[in-house]
Amino acid sequence: MTVLSIEKDKNERVSGTATIRTGGIAGDQLRTIIERVDRLEEEKRNLAEDIKEVFTEAKGNGFCVKTIRTILKRRKIQRSELEEREALLETYLYALGELPLFHSTKEDDED
Repeated sequence: MTVLSIEKDKNERVSGTATIRTGGIAGDQLRTIIERVDRLEEEKRNLAEDIKEVFTEAKGNGFCVKTIRTILKRRKIQRSELEEREALLETYLYALGELPLFHSTKEDDED
């Protein structure tokens, strides 16, 4: 059985427009939190739709959306982590015989 009481604070019962507490939870505060999250979720859906439209526009202008997404992901990664990932990728590709371990640069070819 749930006990319902109207409280001004933890020790004092009052009547009128005080917060209704059920099992120690402030109903008004909980309602406010849930409404804020609902609004943020709606904003998130709207932003996702806006982003989708931008990608559609980019594709319509001849850009590769997959490449744009890759660029956006890479920009979120810290420089040191990105360098580490790229070094590991090159090591794996070399192990598979798909990439020479050391790339010759234009300057190396000229020497």
